[in-house]
Amino acid sequence: MKIINPATEDIILEVQEDNKESIDKKFRLLQTGQSQWARTDLKKRISCIEKFHQLLDEEKDVLAATLTREMGKPVQQSYNELNGARGRIKFFIDNAAQWLADEWITTDGATKEKISYEPLGIIANISAWNYPYLVGVNVFIPALIGGNAVFYKPSEYATLTGMAIQKLLYKAGIPENVFQLAIGKGDTGELLLQLPLNGYYFTGSYRTGKYIAEKVAAKLVPCQLELGGKDPLYVADDITDIQKVAGAALEGVVYNNGQSCCAVERIYVHENIYEPFVNAYIDQAAKMKIGDPMDPATEIGPLARKEQKEFLKDQVTDAIEKGATLLLGEKEINGRGYFISPTVLVNVNHAMKIMKEESFGPVIGIQKVKDDNEALKLMQDTEYGLTAAIYSSSFERAEAMMKQLNTGTVYWNCCDRVSAGLPWSGRKQSGLGVTLSYLGIRAFVHPKAYHIRSSN
Repeated sequence: MKIINPATEDIILEVQEDNKESIDKKFRLLQTGQSQWARTDLKKRISCIEKFHQLLDEEKDVLAATLTREMGKPVQQSYNELNGARGRIKFFIDNAAQWLADEWITTDGATKEKISYEPLGIIANISAWNYPYLVGVNVFIPALIGGNAVFYKPSEYATLTGMAIQKLLYKAGIPENVFQLAIGKGDTGELLLQLPLNGYYFTGSYRTGKYIAEKVAAKLVPCQLELGGKDPLYVADDITDIQKVAGAALEGVVYNNGQSCCAVERIYVHENIYEPFVNAYIDQAAKMKIGDPMDPATEIGPLARKEQKEFLKDQVTDAIEKGATLLLGEKEINGRGYFISPTVLVNVNHAMKIMKEESFGPVIGIQKVKDDNEALKLMQDTEYGLTAAIYSSSFERAEAMMKQLNTGTVYWNCCDRVSAGLPWSGRKQSGLGVTLSYLGIRAFVHPKAYHIRSSN
């Protein structure tokens, strides 16, 4: 399998993909280690994760460069991702013991009752390329702390990062028969679905997530899906700083080259401030530095996947053919690489793909609305339900809308952010299950009920 630099289209490295024989061998290895790992003292398991947390910082320069070279993320954002991942790991380190401890429910009377939490067993973590550290640690860190063995499949677009993660986990003290890597493309993921694993945790597209859920349903094991979105942002007419809000919206659209599950993918603006907002957005977007992602000053790098460039161009063309106006974009970037410049469309509507289908790139449609009710109706007009953002000077005004939004996360005067202390979950086609928060710690363990009665 060729690892290609999306900024230059050069081959970085060729790696051997796993096959059925090698996957089965790795699975047997995990079978030998999981039960012993589950019996390992929780403090010891956490101490290994503490060492991993430290190693991510010590080796951040190499790790950031590797991530940027293989998937195109601007290098400063690669550093940001590593720092963010360390923050999430610290949350698990600090909170896992509390939420994995036995819970006494009844301590009085003849029969005492408690709940204990036991590991699932061997779980598959089929991960994503856009934030391989951030979405990865959401799963394999609490899974390992909880006493599970992990069969980790990085995306083929983040293979080298996956290999680096495995190396550092081993260096931190995680046994080889507790964490194994599955290297390859979709065929390799298919092999994991055929194994008798005890849980499946996937981050990626709705189409693939649906396929995985259907494929493993008969196993009756946990299946969590962190899928995509078509996340809306609404700008009310009572905001006081249009430039600031436009800048925040722009960052929500284009950060990580627009390749975020919770990126802003459609914007609705109250008609009273529509024109000044659009002008402010375009002014700031036009000034962004596009180019070599290894340059610390670069704000927009290449897309990770070659085919995504044509996909986005098709969305733009579809919108224009249906009456949209292109105000910014379609600037060809000289040289090689999968680059696309920030793109802005106005006079858009929900008959256009750009306002209905997931984009995953630095493109946006901005639609004028007459009031909050129209904005709410359009925000709800989607098959996805990951996040939604409202910018307003009034929390009461924003809250009235947020309560009606059928999404796992809502934002007031912010967007495109995740907190380790809050649950990360999607509704509708944005996924099943929860990561992060105490719920994301308990997502990797089974509860067991104890009824304890003395024989006296």
